[in-house]
Amino acid sequence: MREAGRIVARAHQAMREAIRPGVSTAELDRIAETVIRDHGATPAFLNYPKLNAPNFPASITASINDELVHGIPSPNRILKDGDIISLDTGCHYQGFVGDAAFTAAVGDVPAAVRRLLDVTERALYVGIEASALPNDVRGVALAIQTFVERQGYSVAREYTGHGVGRAMHEDPQVPNWWPRGSKRRRGWENVPLQVGMTYALEPMVIAGRNDLRELADGWTVVTTDGSLCAHFEHTIAITDGQPVILTLP
Repeated sequence: MREAGRIVARAHQAMREAIRPGVSTAELDRIAETVIRDHGATPAFLNYPKLNAPNFPASITASINDELVHGIPSPNRILKDGDIISLDTGCHYQGFVGDAAFTAAVGDVPAAVRRLLDVTERALYVGIEASALPNDVRGVALAIQTFVERQGYSVAREYTGHGVGRAMHEDPQVPNWWPRGSKRRRGWENVPLQVGMTYALEPMVIAGRNDLRELADGWTVVTTDGSLCAHFEHTIAITDGQPVILTLP
């Protein structure tokens, strides 16, 4: 899993270097897939199945501005100065999965937009710091939610972090929020953290309301009020000490 994570990190670095006004999301997808395959791995997102939708057609998701997650790359989606783009990718390597995401500014963006990105990335590290024994999934979720809401933003409630290992999505689900005083929420089980557990933490932070809708393509999720949103993710491992980030170069 550590090597799978490193491959994902290399794909991220290659995409970061290519982000600029005028580049298409299809080109970013090509770059990431090339890095993944050149390192002996296969894209985990390509042809990923979903009920009542076509299989996902690309190796990355590329979500621009008010698109929260699952944006489909296209040669017709051209980045413009002032955009923000969330890029998520994963790979299979020797039977294991790496999964991570980041949001980047395209050219110059206002200070308020930079703050949204900074707070979202910091929320990821708040969740990572909380991912230590003897905490539980609820404690991690509340740590992220409390931090984000104190900064004046909202968190996406329908989409969560998740266990990852031999498959892209495994138990447990690791939400970015939790109803106060509740031990369960819509099937989310409050499981204690255990040494050896591996999961992907991915705060999704919205500048406005956390109302979302899915577009007709069956994948892309956007904010209903057009608010900007950001998304950062790392795969981590729980140890008997500090958590280990597996998706670093």
